[in-house]
Amino acid sequence: MKFNTRLVRYDQCPGDPFRPVATPIYQTATFEQKSATEFGEYDYSRSGNPTRSVLERQLAELENARRAFAFSSGMAAISAITRLLQPGDEILAGGDLYGGAYRLFSKILKHSGIEVRYTRGPSVDDFRDQLTRRTRLVHCETPGNPLLSITSISELAELAHSAGALLSVDNSMMSPCLQNPLDHGADVVVHSATKFLCGHSDVTAGVIAANSQELAERLYFVQNGEGTALGPFDSFLLLRGLKTLSLRIDRQQENAARIIEFLRQHPAVKRVFYPGLDDRNSHAIHGSQARGGGSIIAFETGSCELSRRVVEGTRIFAITVSFGSVNSSISLPHCMSHASVPPHIRDLCRFPQDLVRLSIGIEDPDDLVADLEQAFSGAVEAEKAGASASAALQQNPLQ
Repeated sequence: MKFNTRLVRYDQCPGDPFRPVATPIYQTATFEQKSATEFGEYDYSRSGNPTRSVLERQLAELENARRAFAFSSGMAAISAITRLLQPGDEILAGGDLYGGAYRLFSKILKHSGIEVRYTRGPSVDDFRDQLTRRTRLVHCETPGNPLLSITSISELAELAHSAGALLSVDNSMMSPCLQNPLDHGADVVVHSATKFLCGHSDVTAGVIAANSQELAERLYFVQNGEGTALGPFDSFLLLRGLKTLSLRIDRQQENAARIIEFLRQHPAVKRVFYPGLDDRNSHAIHGSQARGGGSIIAFETGSCELSRRVVEGTRIFAITVSFGSVNSSISLPHCMSHASVPPHIRDLCRFPQDLVRLSIGIEDPDDLVADLEQAFSGAVEAEKAGASASAALQQNPLQ
């Protein structure tokens, strides 16, 4: 079956004689056993739950993986991957990375004796320059967050494997609808399922998918041992959200195309960031491993104050730290989702303080464009008024 069919046609409740068309919520902490010495398939929901089992099988199917695991958050999923390392090992991470991952890598893992290095740019050569004999995990986002930079997954996998390291790819921005990193050589794929996989801003969840049975067993041991598995009700909601993944992304990409056209023509916008935009090399790389550009857009205005006014001037775009919902959102990553990025990493990656990130939803595109038009108009007028007032004060400092 093709992807869109697989989203909705699967065994919703294995073994249930009533054959429900929606997976029931097994809202139970524990399961009664037949005897004191023989355990059934499920005993305790931390270790396994029928609702979560259906979700994890579906996630593995969509990512072309051997197994998948649902966690309580995207950060719990990334943290579980780092548990595969030992003190003295090293992580090499891309520079265009979610702010929470920086916080985990730079401020928490250092207490575990695991070093983390970051690349200056997204190319495989940037990773090669930072690779050492201690590197045991290479981690990247492609497209990156929030600059939407592109890295070749297949080339990075080859580099990581040549050094005896695993490759982890954060696929939150694309989802399996648009990209399957395991097909290009990645060892594990991680998602913040809070975003596109759920799509409705009502679940906090994370996902890991892996092709290796040995890796899968190690990841399950961590999930079970640390108690970070997703609960049954959230598993049910995530299953429901997945059914409309393709429909949502198709509409969001269509809307994103309209927004990009508007932004590229607006005089207050200095640069627009979108996968492969105005860069033939990254466009070719992204096209070889993905099936669309997604619906996350970023832009610079050249002025932190102007960017702030634009963000605060929107009416339909909600100011939020996340992305991927059916509702459009807007943010200043420097002050919000990436506020925890260490200053030296900001300098290394040339992270622009005036960057605005848009997550495009499924609203009418005319309304979204009109909302941005009025936000830019108000921000530009306020900027001019502020400049005029400042000039007048300088000419008449005693007034």
